[in-house]
Amino acid sequence: MNHPHGHTCSHGHGHDHSHAHAGHHHHGPVTHDRAFGIGIALNVAFVLIEAFYGWRSDSLALLADAGHNLSDVAGLILAWGAAVAGRLRPTSRRTYGWARASILAALANGALLLFAMGALALEAVQRIHSPEPVGGWTVIVVAAVGVLVNGLTAALFMSGSKDDLNIRGAFLHMAGDALVSLGVVAAGALYLQFGWAWLDPVVSLAIAGVIVAGAWGLFRQSLHLAFDGVPESIELAEVHAWLSSQPGVTDVHDLHVWALGTSEIALTAHLVMPAGYPGDAFVAGIALELEQRFQIRHPTLQIELDGIADGCVPPLNLG
Repeated sequence: MNHPHGHTCSHGHGHDHSHAHAGHHHHGPVTHDRAFGIGIALNVAFVLIEAFYGWRSDSLALLADAGHNLSDVAGLILAWGAAVAGRLRPTSRRTYGWARASILAALANGALLLFAMGALALEAVQRIHSPEPVGGWTVIVVAAVGVLVNGLTAALFMSGSKDDLNIRGAFLHMAGDALVSLGVVAAGALYLQFGWAWLDPVVSLAIAGVIVAGAWGLFRQSLHLAFDGVPESIELAEVHAWLSSQPGVTDVHDLHVWALGTSEIALTAHLVMPAGYPGDAFVAGIALELEQRFQIRHPTLQIELDGIADGCVPPLNLG
C-alpha cells in the first residue's frame, strides 16, 4: 500500500509549475500601464473642465456627468491598482501573490457602474416629470470633448478587453461614458433646434439601460470567478475527457479549474496511472498542452500509481 510517491490531498507528486517553457513569454509584457496613465490624466482634466462649465452654465446634466466621470477615474484607478498588484511577486505569506485583486476590482467596477447608472436613471426619471432648459451650446461643446476623451480612453483598452475581465471593466466604463456624452450632444442639439427639454432625461435613461446590460455581465462573471468558478473560456468536461485520453491514464479525479486572476487559469488534477510513474517528460508535455489547448498556465498534476481512494473530495459528476 505504501508506494514511494507520498500520497496526500495536497499537491502531491508531479507538482508541475513548468513556467520556463517557450510558450510562456506572452505572460509578461501585456500590461496596460500606459493606457491607464493616459486615461486617468485625460479624465481628471475633463472632470475639472466639465464641473467648471456645469457650474457656470447652471447645467445639471453637465454637473451630473462630471460626477459620473469622477466615478470613472475611481474605476480606472481601481483597475490599474489591481493590474499592478497582480504582478507583485508571491511571498511566503501570499503564495499566489495578489492575482485575485483583478477579480475583485472587476467586481467592484461592475458594482460601481450599476450604482452610478441607477443614480443616473433616478435623476432622469425626476427630470422627465419636470424638464429643465438645457444650457445650449456650452453643454454641446463640453459633452463633445467628453465623447473624444472617453472614446480615446476606451480605444486604449480595446485590445485587452477580450481576454481580461479587469480590463473589460475599464473599457466598459469608458465606452459607456462616450455614449453618455454622445447622448448629451444629441439632446443638446435637438433642444436648440426644437426646444425639446424632455429629450435630455430620456436619452440619459436609454444610455443607462445600455450600460447596465454590459455592467451586469461584468458583475456576474467576476462574482463567479471570486467564488473560484470555472472561467467562461473553459469547458470542464472537455478538460476531463482530454486528460482521461492520455496514454496510461485510467482515471482522472479531483479535477479543479479556477482563475487566479482575471487572466490566469489554474488547474489541479489527480491522474491514476497503474502502469508506473510515466516520467517527468510526460508531465511536462501535459502542462504544455494544457496551456496551448486551454490557456491553463498553472497546472498541478498528481500521479497516482495504485488509484487508492485518498479521502479527498468525491469525484465530480460531469454528466
